[in-house]
Amino acid sequence: MNRTLVIVKPDAVERGLVGEILGRLERKGLRLVAAQLRHLDPDIARRHYAEHVGREYFEALVAFITRSPVVVAVVEGPDDTWRLVRQLMGATNPVDASPGTIRGDLAVVMAENLIHGSDSPDAARREIGIFFPELA
Repeated sequence: MNRTLVIVKPDAVERGLVGEILGRLERKGLRLVAAQLRHLDPDIARRHYAEHVGREYFEALVAFITRSPVVVAVVEGPDDTWRLVRQLMGATNPVDASPGTIRGDLAVVMAENLIHGSDSPDAARREIGIFFPELA
């Protein structure tokens, strides 16, 4: 089986969409391996978003992901689980996200797009190691 990291972001937790989002992943056939409701501290957020350091939106991204609790989860499925999760998420900008995707159906603006999913097998390994070192 193949694993990837998912973060149900603060806007989704605040709107009560955790069950809807995780349910969509489970209905697709992915299995929840680990999940935790937690308030991310800025150091963890900076480690997680390290590839964005130096970009103009980096500090706003850290402020957003740390403003209130998130659900950090590891899901498991067939080869390329990361790619399947990204397809279910939809385009980063909800305006471009197809109906039937999480962002297409539930998100409104790009800055608050409900969910993060690892964007490659290497990113999945790195991100799982940050949040669930016991699974790395």
